[in-house]
Amino acid sequence: MRLSEPAAAAAAPALAVEERASLRAFNTFGLPALARTLVRIGSAADVRRVVDHPAFGRAAKFILGGGSNVVLTRDVDAVVLKVEILGRRVVEERADAVVVEAGAGENWHDFVAWTLAQGHPGLENLALIPGTVGAAPVQNIGAYGVELKDRFESLDAVDLVTGRAVTLDARACRFGYRDSAFKHSGFGGLAGKSLITHVRFRLPRPWAPVLGYLELERKVAEAGNTSPDARTVFDWVSAIRCAKLPDPRAIGNAGSFFKNPVVSAEQCRDIIGRDPEIVHYPLPDGTVKLAAGWLIDACGWKGKTVGRAGVYEKHSLVLVNRGGAHGSEVVTLARAIQESVYGRFGIRLEPEPVIV
Repeated sequence: MRLSEPAAAAAAPALAVEERASLRAFNTFGLPALARTLVRIGSAADVRRVVDHPAFGRAAKFILGGGSNVVLTRDVDAVVLKVEILGRRVVEERADAVVVEAGAGENWHDFVAWTLAQGHPGLENLALIPGTVGAAPVQNIGAYGVELKDRFESLDAVDLVTGRAVTLDARACRFGYRDSAFKHSGFGGLAGKSLITHVRFRLPRPWAPVLGYLELERKVAEAGNTSPDARTVFDWVSAIRCAKLPDPRAIGNAGSFFKNPVVSAEQCRDIIGRDPEIVHYPLPDGTVKLAAGWLIDACGWKGKTVGRAGVYEKHSLVLVNRGGAHGSEVVTLARAIQESVYGRFGIRLEPEPVIV
């Protein structure tokens, strides 16, 4: 029996709404904050229900995925849209690539493992990055020689003003180093304007391992394996990350806190003249990427604490919650580090997480 339009509308599931909801469990730093209103988003239809809602439609909105790239310094006086859209599938198999798709609420690492289990390599260098699939293009996540944009096909999103569904390609997403249109609110920016629902990835055929990164080169030498398969690269990357990065379930953190700064070749030569051991990576355009962790180390911050926030003992690029920290303490520590690095090297470190 076909439902009439009013009956069909009545049959639609109600939005899952919580008032004065704690966000401590929804950010990997474990920082205390409350959402004025939290709505759990399980589908694109839920987003449209929010847009059409008499109270939520015109209200300010804050999109929250896995909370692995956010520092909450206050309560969120907005409608928090907690993205929980699930689903994984192979979309298309071509001669040159396999296209796979995942819902924005899927755990990123679990999705990477799933692609390998399906026999479709290409994301293994991005193993164990915390967060959700929907947050990955926002940050243009990257690690060990691969960035998301290198494997990106397209994504679906819903406009938070009109409720209209759109599909965006890489050009529309404006990917940059740990950057995208979803982090900007100006002309062409999509921050707070669109909610990502599904993301598709193009996994290349034939596959070849990406090993041109110092720590992976060491793994190749240690194992005596110059042609590892994708599962081996996945295991190597996971082991490297586990050895130097804290598990957010045990120690609150947001992963790498600062971007690796990019400087001119002349600037790099000047720094090398004073600090010959600086870790640096020449880029194809003639600029040089500097290791932010090394700069922070050189300023003596490893293991230091400000209030209840600290610099991780095994990796200076990671700031951690020592227990009971507030977002303001994390920000105070981050600013002190920025001033130290700028004072010694003339370089201003830029945070990766969004500070709210």
